[in-house]
Amino acid sequence: MGKEGGEEDALPLFETKEARFRGAYKGFASTVFVGICLIWVYRLTHIPRVGEQGRWAWIGMFMAELCFGLYWMLTQSCRFKVVYNHPFKERLSYRYEKKLPNVDIFVCTADPKMEPPTLVINTILSVMSYNYPPEKLSVYLSDDGGSELTFYALIEASNFSKHWIPFCKKFNIKPRSPGAYFAQQIDVQNITYAQEWLAMKNLYEEMENRIKSAVKMGTIPKETRDQHKGFSEWNSKVMKQDHQSIVQIIINGMDKNAMDIDGRQLPTLVYMAREKRLQCSHNFKAGAMNALIRVSSMISNAPIILNLDCDMYANDVNTIREILCFFMDEKRGHEISFVQFPQQYNNITKNDIYASSYSVTNNVELAGIGGYGAALYCGTGCFHRRESLCGKVYSKDYKGELNLEAKKNNDKTVNELEELSKVFANCSAEKDTQWGKNMGLIYGCPVEDIVTGLTIQCRGWKSLYYNPDRKAFLGVGPTTLDIVLIQHKRWSEGMFQIFFSKFCPFMYGQGKIKFGAQMGYCIYLLWAPISFPTLYYVIVPSLCLLHGISLFPQVKSIWFLPFAYVFGARNVGSIVEALSCGNTLKAWWNWQRMWVIQRTTSFFFGFIDTISRKLGLSETTFALTTKVGAEDVLKRYRQEVIEFGSPTIMLTIIATLALLNLFSLIGEIRKIVLDFEFKVLDQLIMQVILNLLLVLINIPVYQGLFIRNDKGHIPSSVLFKSIVLASLACLIPII
Repeated sequence: MGKEGGEEDALPLFETKEARFRGAYKGFASTVFVGICLIWVYRLTHIPRVGEQGRWAWIGMFMAELCFGLYWMLTQSCRFKVVYNHPFKERLSYRYEKKLPNVDIFVCTADPKMEPPTLVINTILSVMSYNYPPEKLSVYLSDDGGSELTFYALIEASNFSKHWIPFCKKFNIKPRSPGAYFAQQIDVQNITYAQEWLAMKNLYEEMENRIKSAVKMGTIPKETRDQHKGFSEWNSKVMKQDHQSIVQIIINGMDKNAMDIDGRQLPTLVYMAREKRLQCSHNFKAGAMNALIRVSSMISNAPIILNLDCDMYANDVNTIREILCFFMDEKRGHEISFVQFPQQYNNITKNDIYASSYSVTNNVELAGIGGYGAALYCGTGCFHRRESLCGKVYSKDYKGELNLEAKKNNDKTVNELEELSKVFANCSAEKDTQWGKNMGLIYGCPVEDIVTGLTIQCRGWKSLYYNPDRKAFLGVGPTTLDIVLIQHKRWSEGMFQIFFSKFCPFMYGQGKIKFGAQMGYCIYLLWAPISFPTLYYVIVPSLCLLHGISLFPQVKSIWFLPFAYVFGARNVGSIVEALSCGNTLKAWWNWQRMWVIQRTTSFFFGFIDTISRKLGLSETTFALTTKVGAEDVLKRYRQEVIEFGSPTIMLTIIATLALLNLFSLIGEIRKIVLDFEFKVLDQLIMQVILNLLLVLINIPVYQGLFIRNDKGHIPSSVLFKSIVLASLACLIPII
């Protein structure tokens, strides 16, 4: 990277700042740690004698609190290291405007029903419209569904882009996803802008209607098929899981005739559906990404790669320029393998009913892990250095130059490039190679992105986490409880499998990444087992309350203080974090509800399924979640009413635990009011408070069971089963 002279050239392209009050937080966390240790001491020194009622329940409480304390220590590893990275894109423009590197953008989709083509093309159009030289931009769509409907939608998007991109740049509109843009309330003052806005909106709606009509009919009109040679790839033998590789260069950015309506060059646009055969393992999204890496190397071979899920549209037009500040910094840029953005959504309700904003995770935990130079790769919204993604080991003499021309096959025609690229999308392309092992995304784990990031870091590379003021990418958050639970089950299961594999950070990362980073990884890898102490705390204190067995110290005891302090300090600290991240107090309360629900259902079944796989009783599957919902479901979501949905086993567990705590509280109130057992209240006050809090958290569950009559209520079959199970649980003797 050459200097152009002057003081400006000596300035870094980005800076890293420590979070404020980090020292004060360490002091606060130290006092909480002392309180946790005192709780452990109390449990060990006050174990009931052999033969006393509640002895084993007490030992179980110690084990649960031991797990909670150790897990809390993991979460502090990232909070002690929170840093924020700030790029200076003006310096980049001053220094390197004519030497900007090429960028390849990968968008992945897998099913046109779960991920509608209109959703996919909005993401495509948003990245095609980046504020970046179009001749240096190539956009690739991987369609693992192998659907001609998705291909047709991409053809429509390519035609629309000739109008959309000039419109975006002329009026500097934000965001550049047409669906998101036209959904905004816009006060149009300029007459010229108003006229063009209306014309563009009509163009978009016409395109959208054509695509939706084709999807509804399930076929492409003959006159449309005849207009593009690519449709010849689809015949009666093509099925979702059994078809040849398909590569179609829809817009050739190297062709000087590929222009928009204003005569400016368009970015390259490529459709890829890798070969699928029933007898071949396709390795889910990791396999698709690796095929994209190989295919793109034959067409554009850009040194920087952005990968996105099909529902994550670009929300900031300058993201590429900002990210290049990290990669092209003269002092630290050559060390950086990838830069990860947070996963954020555009449909989060004010009070975040399903705890899907992950604002504390995004602003604190992930920023803290990034402070160790080991930001997690989350599978979407990530910019990669191609060399590191392809297996290169970092060395101190590596210069990391990006301003060189990417090696392209400029001498080949579009047809030749397509045929050449198809070979690299075939099932046989990875045979006897290092793909999926030491090259590309790693195979063998459901959460392959986490493993891939860890593997790259263990090769000596550093990774950064960047959370800009304007959200870089926005997706569609879950709108039903069922989808939330399925997602978290899949994530917890996949991450727990990593902990049990050779990629466990404490072993695989030993001596390669910092110990704090290893602990940070395990915050998420241990989601599944933390379900057991949570289940214990939700069930056993309530049952003991019913039987009049005390598990906590009395208020007048000195040992009451550490319990009260840890409970109060942790919750106050949690509230402060939530409010500082821009959330409401009610949102924090909703998070507590989802924290309990996810741990007692999704994480629990994630643990069970992981053990089943280790014992060879089941195989890895990948469950897609739908990105669209029915209108009545969306209406309830906007009103922040929980959509309980179908009678699943997880819903039965949620209802059973809610009723168990309600029965326990009612039983204790009955004793106090009718039997005048006020002395018992002094001994059981902490259990009563815990029980009361669980009942309050579950108010929406009781509403779904007994009050609501809309389609999102809890089915009567679940109500019946949960009443029976909760009643039987109340009869369990405590030993």
